[in-house]
Amino acid sequence: MQSLDQIARWPVDNAAAVVLSRDEGVIGEYGDQQRVFPLASVTKLLCAYAVLVATEEGAVELDQSAGPEGSTVRHLLAHASGLAFDANRVQTTPGRKRIYSSAGYEVLADFLTAETSIDFADYVAESVFAPLSMDASALVGPAGHGAQASAGDLGRFTAELFRPALISPQTFADATSVQFPGLDGILPGYGSQRPNDWGLGFEIRSAKSPHWTGTGNSPQTFGHFGQSGTFLWVDPAAGLACVALTDRDFGDWAKPVWTELSDGILAERERR
Repeated sequence: MQSLDQIARWPVDNAAAVVLSRDEGVIGEYGDQQRVFPLASVTKLLCAYAVLVATEEGAVELDQSAGPEGSTVRHLLAHASGLAFDANRVQTTPGRKRIYSSAGYEVLADFLTAETSIDFADYVAESVFAPLSMDASALVGPAGHGAQASAGDLGRFTAELFRPALISPQTFADATSVQFPGLDGILPGYGSQRPNDWGLGFEIRSAKSPHWTGTGNSPQTFGHFGQSGTFLWVDPAAGLACVALTDRDFGDWAKPVWTELSDGILAERERR
């Protein structure tokens, strides 16, 4: 895809990207598809998916108590548990506000480990990485931000998001639709969002503005971005998805070029 050529002008040393179509699979690539990058918060998508697999296997239930009093697995996945951003500290009651919490994912990982007697990193590897042949991927740090992967691997994960095989259609529909509707909150890097919609691990674009996806992405678009300069989005309305990985931390440099790339991809496919 010609729109991927603009990545060469990004102020980064290394980058890799892959674009997928729901009907055609991979339709564009940029950079070394095997180079491994730290994912930062894109990690949450992989870890959330492992938890969803665990619900399919009956190891845990979405509405099972987990985390602070009154919180459940569903609350933790949807950043609605009331836990603080970076500490296992309660800031409000569950379901009252969308507090983006990496700490909540660490609590979730510990909970799953306790319920299954399997180390969480191993559970992610066995339930997600192995069946999707994500051979370069690993959870090497916290569940909220400690994974690493290649663009090729995330392309395989994204293909799963178009045609889920590891979880049921109903579980996937729940994961990619708004949980606890109407909750306001802060979208890191982009400020207050009213509401700050989220699914089960997946951020839902809805009508958020400003946002890290393209201006042309549909409200149904779901995904995540990471502070390591990474993002993954799937737009069900357009039937397109994009993964981009870089070796420069997210900052003001990323905001315009990420949006321009996403809009360029959407426009290029629209012209076909």
